[in-house]
Amino acid sequence: MTRTLSRSTSVREDEGLRLPRPPGVLRRFWARHPVFADVLIALVCLLLSLVPAGAITRDLPMPLAVGVAILVPAAVVTTCATLLWRRRRPLVSFVSAFTLEAVFLFALQPIGAPVLLVSCYSLAVYRSSRAAWTGFGIALGSLAALGGLLMLTGVITLQIAANAVIMSLVLGLIGTLIGVNVGGRKRYLDAVIDRSRQLLVERDQQAQLAAASERARIAREMHDIVSHSLTVIVALSEGAAATPDREQARSAASSAAETARSALTEMRAMLGVLRADDSPLPLAPLEPTPPQETVAAAQRAGFPVSLSVAGAASLSPALAHSVGRIVQEGVTNAMRHARAATSIEVRLVHAADAVTIEIVNDGVVGSVGSSGFGLRGLAERAAHSGGTITSRPVDGGRWVLRAELPTTPPAVTDSEPEERP
Repeated sequence: MTRTLSRSTSVREDEGLRLPRPPGVLRRFWARHPVFADVLIALVCLLLSLVPAGAITRDLPMPLAVGVAILVPAAVVTTCATLLWRRRRPLVSFVSAFTLEAVFLFALQPIGAPVLLVSCYSLAVYRSSRAAWTGFGIALGSLAALGGLLMLTGVITLQIAANAVIMSLVLGLIGTLIGVNVGGRKRYLDAVIDRSRQLLVERDQQAQLAAASERARIAREMHDIVSHSLTVIVALSEGAAATPDREQARSAASSAAETARSALTEMRAMLGVLRADDSPLPLAPLEPTPPQETVAAAQRAGFPVSLSVAGAASLSPALAHSVGRIVQEGVTNAMRHARAATSIEVRLVHAADAVTIEIVNDGVVGSVGSSGFGLRGLAERAAHSGGTITSRPVDGGRWVLRAELPTTPPAVTDSEPEERP
């Protein structure tokens, strides 16, 4: 997939790469002014090629001398003009240079045009090393074949043909060798810089993914804390408002205040990692509420919640965190969606290789929901611990939330249960 970068994006990436300045004043000047450099090179080649090209007209018959005097300068000017496009069309200037060398076969003395050197260099730098060597071999072989043909027909002598081929060999070989060296280094540096840009992009993407994961974690924790605490506070407040006994109302209000303070402390501890200043708040969330405290809070709110624990095991902090949050969210859902429940049973079964959590309640009414942030967060927690979770209705108007978390998490899996009605 082709990725298009704007100029500002490219500049920011180059700043991130901290590239050093190119060495040498002249090299930096040529890099900033490529058009001026190409025009200057074309003019120098033109001046160095026009003067020796006049030797072709010597000792030629008058009509032929006039034609050659017009044709040769035109060929030299055209070939030098192609150097203006040597960066974008290096093959055009390369072919033109060897065509001019073929014209120089008619000279009475060896003539070597510097345009050949520049064109061979340009082909190696701006196309490829393979194209430069292949083109140089084909062009030199063609020039030698043409020189041999003209020598056999008596148009030129062996000395002239040999001089032309040797001069082209020397100039072309020098330009190709320098171009291969410079072009290889240029392509290598371009590859290194491109790879560095890719690493910068990947680093930014990883940072964005980490930020998104952290936002999801904070949202999940916030949901669990706020949902459970507010559900308990609402139930306690309604109970305090409904009872005529002032002592019971005072106890319910105190329990609601205690629940609110506990939730506030946990939220401040969880969000403390986001503070930029030097804060005494802890930089990690507090441990989740144990299942026993969750059940006790629901019982104080007047809900018939019971807890049974089978077996005993030492859970890791991450696994204990998941167990506490799953119990908290399951009990909260039962309190919220089954307000007429007569039984909410929380069962914990500790085995050698897994811990099983079951929350069963009755009082289910209404249709079955298919979405919800709470159970989605529980599915993410179970998948993070390498376990599975299901949430579904059963016979008799009951609802079962069941989670199985291995003590040694295997490969991560994912399942998203249905929302409690």
